[in-house]
Amino acid sequence: MAEAHMLDLKETLLSNASFGPQEIYVIRQAISDDFTHFTELKEGVGLLEQDTDRTPASQTRLGIGQFLLGRFQDAKQTLQSADGGALAQFYIGRCHFEHCDYAEAMASFEAARTAGYNADECNLAIAAVQRYMGNAEQALATLDNMFGPVEQSAEYLYQRGATVAALGGNLPEAVALYERAIQSNPQHAGALFGLAVENDRHGNDETALELYERASKAFPTGVGVLINLGLMSEDRNDFGKAQLCYKRILDCYPDHPQARLYMKDASASGNVLYDEETQRRNDRLAQVLNISVSNFELSVRSRNCLTKMGIDTLGDLTRTSEAELLASKNFGETSLYEIREILSSKGLTLGQFAHEKKTADPPVDTSHLSPAEQALLDRPISDLNLSVRARKCMVRLGLNTIGELLRKTADELLECKNFGVTSLVEIREKLEQHNLTLRGE
Repeated sequence: MAEAHMLDLKETLLSNASFGPQEIYVIRQAISDDFTHFTELKEGVGLLEQDTDRTPASQTRLGIGQFLLGRFQDAKQTLQSADGGALAQFYIGRCHFEHCDYAEAMASFEAARTAGYNADECNLAIAAVQRYMGNAEQALATLDNMFGPVEQSAEYLYQRGATVAALGGNLPEAVALYERAIQSNPQHAGALFGLAVENDRHGNDETALELYERASKAFPTGVGVLINLGLMSEDRNDFGKAQLCYKRILDCYPDHPQARLYMKDASASGNVLYDEETQRRNDRLAQVLNISVSNFELSVRSRNCLTKMGIDTLGDLTRTSEAELLASKNFGETSLYEIREILSSKGLTLGQFAHEKKTADPPVDTSHLSPAEQALLDRPISDLNLSVRARKCMVRLGLNTIGELLRKTADELLECKNFGVTSLVEIREKLEQHNLTLRGE
């Protein structure tokens, strides 16, 4: 029976029969029921890609298959050369949305609506775009102009709840809307995630965990769901489950930096032997990197150049590129050869750890802040009354004051272990209370 289901999934993607929202739902539902069917989707997409004589209709199928695999750039390019129909336009909008190209997403959803795609679905997608663009009031107006059965649909109730939450208004109303959405569709990932985040924020760990787990069964699963579920699993020392969450992200987004980092940490934490061996290896490497360059017989010219550049240890050299050394006055090929030989004797190379070079965070523009708001910058982060998880992340990042926090971007914060979407939302809300934002926002 399971094999027949898998064959049906592939046949749905490859056949010449009609292909639309219902068929896409069938594919998504099959993978939601059993994630092993994801392999079938990849194989079906691979077969379509091998077909060099694709019709415009099969081009649309391929683009949507690529979208479901998380290959949004490929999907957009494929769909833009498809049949130009309403379905293709709608999923071009979905691709733009995933890349945060909100203006383009809006135009594509409007084009899909004009071309005959379900108007309610297009308007709900437009409301989501407006909300993500920071126009929550406009999103609410879009929702207010929708009437009929759609008002009782899970997607409508979820979008309205998310919009109410974005307006910073009645949180109980947002929660009630999420709950109504789940009553309408117990598998609605967005509503489950929204409700999970609120429970997570208020310390209701058991409820939050159950909601994250339910949301994770949907397909495509949101990255935020899997990240938060993985982090909660790590907190419970269930590293195997955490790895499965991160693997599902990497199946769709192989280069996702946060998932790759968390997968590495979870794998190490879940295997004590690996952890101990890694620690010993890192300790040996740290000892070598801390060796002073003054311990080696260098020419006067090389030694002077390194001193001027503030390079004191072998570790400093591994974080410096050849181009940076050669840019230093009086540092030539002879000195470069000399440095290479020293590093080679220790199994190191120039620039080996250049990606770890620490750069000073840019200053914060405080010109638009009032004197009272500027005074906030020197206050300790503890004054923000953050949750335990967020506070631990601040300690890991070495952040002590609110001003130091403002020098970080959202992406830089998300690189910290156990700092997920929930913690980021919390930080933004706390800063917003003081009219402050992270760098780049």
